[in-house]
Amino acid sequence: MPRYRLTIAYDGTDYCGWQKQEPPDPAAPPPSAEQLAQDAPRPRIILPTVQHVVEQAVRHAVREPVILMGASRTDAGVHAAGQVAAFTTSNDRARGWPVERGGEPLRRAINSRLPEDVVVTDARIAPDHFDPIRDAERKAYSYRLHVGRDRAMWDRRYVHHVWSELDVDAMNAAGAAIVGEHDFAAFAAAGHGRLTTVRTVFECRVVQEDGDVIAGASHSMPGSLDALMPSSRLRIDVVGSGFLWNMVRIIAGTLVEAGMGKNNPERVRHAIATGDRRLAGPTLPARGLRLEWIRYRGEDGSA
Repeated sequence: MPRYRLTIAYDGTDYCGWQKQEPPDPAAPPPSAEQLAQDAPRPRIILPTVQHVVEQAVRHAVREPVILMGASRTDAGVHAAGQVAAFTTSNDRARGWPVERGGEPLRRAINSRLPEDVVVTDARIAPDHFDPIRDAERKAYSYRLHVGRDRAMWDRRYVHHVWSELDVDAMNAAGAAIVGEHDFAAFAAAGHGRLTTVRTVFECRVVQEDGDVIAGASHSMPGSLDALMPSSRLRIDVVGSGFLWNMVRIIAGTLVEAGMGKNNPERVRHAIATGDRRLAGPTLPARGLRLEWIRYRGEDGSA
């Protein structure tokens, strides 16, 4: 039975995250009288998730039920350019997807059944033991900021608007304090559910994205200084061994505060040392966050 690996890109705006959020299978045994007395049955509601729509598309393409396992459980509203998922199917023509058919026809077959905000960018044979979660060595996220007086217009679903100017050097200094193996309890949302909050951050930097950005209509007076100052774009890049719930969005909030002069490397180091969530920055909105790529053992990470 061949195992396939998919690389998936999606606009997460209209989804409740990656992970399926579905009620129990209707084929499961009915609840007991005692269970019914304690908790009355509720209507089945299937929330829109990326995992659900891709898994359904795969099932239609290979003509049999499969379980799709994803590498990262991105939150509601978070986007992805390089999510990785895997499934195992039969190796015959009546059901499944034989190896000789190839990954590219499989990719096209799945995409023909997906909505316009989700696309499989690569499909290939993977080792039988491939686990997209446990085999991952590094993950890269980006967080995009629209900095300026005017709101973003055409790509407003993918950037977070910051009104005040930001000191990029101060942001990078705070980011340098985050790099390394640390206990990131101060940078995790409550109820993250992980046994350990120790993670390794290999890179945390802020870069100016190329080109000026056309923003929404200006409310400045014609000829004023504000009207002559274009909005700018900053991108926060974070690469790590893995991330806690909301960790990258909290890191981004911490760096934005540093850029405003409200945070500094000493405070960041103190937050890490004490695990005090109050010392880190706010959790920025999901729309600015994007999963860029995932690196696996033996790969060069250029994905």
